[in-house]
Amino acid sequence: MASSTATLPSKMKAWSYSEYGKSSDVLKLHSDVVVPQPNDDQVLVKVVAAGINPVDFKRMLGMFKQIDSPLPIIPGYDVAGVVLKVGSQAKKFKVGDEVYGDINENAVDHAKQIGTIAEYTAVEEKLLALKPKNLSFVEAAGLPLATETAYEGLERCQFSTGKSILVLGGAGGVGTMLVQLAKHVYGASKVAATSSTSKLDLLKSLGADLPIDYTKQNFEDLPEKFDVVYDSVGKILNPCMVEFLSKN
Repeated sequence: MASSTATLPSKMKAWSYSEYGKSSDVLKLHSDVVVPQPNDDQVLVKVVAAGINPVDFKRMLGMFKQIDSPLPIIPGYDVAGVVLKVGSQAKKFKVGDEVYGDINENAVDHAKQIGTIAEYTAVEEKLLALKPKNLSFVEAAGLPLATETAYEGLERCQFSTGKSILVLGGAGGVGTMLVQLAKHVYGASKVAATSSTSKLDLLKSLGADLPIDYTKQNFEDLPEKFDVVYDSVGKILNPCMVEFLSKN
């Protein structure tokens, strides 16, 4: 059973696909999708803003179909919205709370069939947090998966206080999170990051000690060595990058 103070519609609008392929070919807008009902440990969220990430189009192309949920699928991992209904065992939030988060605990292993590119989505309350009041819904919806990716990478490489890092693609979604986490949370001794000319001031404002304009300077020519090189672009690193790593 779930509690609610509002009458909810039975149908909603949502973008979904019933076969794998390019979004321009398979992604369709439907207006008769059944509104999901939250399980005991879930809340139903009225979606105000949602984020699309690379994992969404990779999933849509069928890259994870061996471990995916059954079609049709509504894409979307990131969400920001308002709680409209609360499961019987959900105690963290109440109706009316403004929340945000990544609705999938396991990134690609049977990710939810009903994602966030819809008017409503049901999600386990443990995967959500209260939206900070100083963030808009749009801003909040752009944070979860990018922040998780940055944080998990730093944890996997055992990044810690006093270490240095070179972030490739520092002005992107993951890159901006990396710069801030490395400098302000982990206490990096030095943060270098690459971007285009127009994004150098952004990198400085986020905490980068050495913003690098990749249109004018080849990061491979840097004399410095770093404890960690984090390629947030995913297409740059090559075996020679070991030269940039310190002996530690």
